[in-house]
Amino acid sequence: MSNVLVVAEQLEGALRKASLPAVKAGRELAGKVGGKCHVLVLGKSVAAAAAEIAPYGADAVHTAEDPALEHYLAEPYAQAVEQAARALGAGYVVATASSTGKDLMPRVAARLSAGMATDVLGFVGDGAAIAFRRPMWAGAVIAEVTIATEIKVLTVRGTEFGVPAKAAAAAIAPLPVKIDAAAVKTRFVSLEQVKSARPELTEAKIIVSGGRGTKGDFKPVESLADSIGAAVGASRAACDAGWVPNDWQVGQTGKTVAPELYIAAGISGAIQHLAGMKNSKVIVAINKDPEAPIFQVADYGLVADLFKALPELQAALKKDA
Repeated sequence: MSNVLVVAEQLEGALRKASLPAVKAGRELAGKVGGKCHVLVLGKSVAAAAAEIAPYGADAVHTAEDPALEHYLAEPYAQAVEQAARALGAGYVVATASSTGKDLMPRVAARLSAGMATDVLGFVGDGAAIAFRRPMWAGAVIAEVTIATEIKVLTVRGTEFGVPAKAAAAAIAPLPVKIDAAAVKTRFVSLEQVKSARPELTEAKIIVSGGRGTKGDFKPVESLADSIGAAVGASRAACDAGWVPNDWQVGQTGKTVAPELYIAAGISGAIQHLAGMKNSKVIVAINKDPEAPIFQVADYGLVADLFKALPELQAALKKDA
C-alpha cells in the first residue's frame, strides 16, 4: 500500500482551481495502488484554501505554513513537499501540470530521488505494475511509461481529469515543516499579476484565439470574445511576434485548454498549437487557407477572412440574443 500526496496551489490565500484535477487524479491513483489520498496546501494563512479543497474527495487535507512559504518560490516549497511526502508515507506525489507544477515538481523529484512522469493523461493497470499514459512528440504519440524508483512524482494534465465531484469534507490538520532558509538561493521581490475582467484562460468555457492571420490586429478577436464572455487566446507565432502577452499562448509550450467552445481565427493549426486545444468539446476554425491543418480537427470550418467573418459573427450573435 502506498499513499498519494497531491500538492495544491493557492495564491494570496485563495485556492487555484487548477488544483482540482490533480485531486481527482490523486483519488483515482490512490484507488489503484490501495492507499490514501492526501492533499497538501502550502503557504501562509491558507486555512480558507484548505477548507475550499476539503470537500473534493481527499482522505485528508494538510496545511504547511511557514514565513518562508508566504510567496511561491520553488526552493522552499520543494523542501516542504519533500518533508510532507516522507511524513505521510507517500509513494506518489502529484500536481497539476500548470506553470507552478512544471516549476516545482522536478525539484521535488530531485529531493526525493524519484523518477518523474510529466503531463500524465491517465493510468494503466493497478498496484506496483501501474503505468502512466503521457504524450510525446507534441501528442503525436501516447506512451505508457513506468517509473522504477520507490517514490514517483507526476504532473497531470488538468484537461484530461477535470473537476472531481464534491463529497463529505475531509479533515484538515496542520503538518509541521522546517524550511532551511540558508539553503534557499532565491528571494521573492514582487509579483505583477495580469488582471483582467475576462475569464481565466485555463478555466474558460469559451475561448476565442487569434494567430498569425490577425497580422497583429487582435481587435476583432477581443471584441468577439468580450461580446460572448470568452477568454482570449493566441498561437505561439502571435505571442513571439509581441502582438499579445505570452500568458495568452495556447499550445505545447503555452497553456493546455479544453473549453466547451474554441474559436480559432487566423491560426493555421501547427501540431504544437493543436496539442494545447484539440480536446476542446467544439472547435470552430476560421482561416483563408482551405488547406490549413486546423480544419482537420475542427468540428466547423469557415474558409474566410477573419476581419470580415468575426464582425459578422458578432453581429449575428447580438441579433439573436
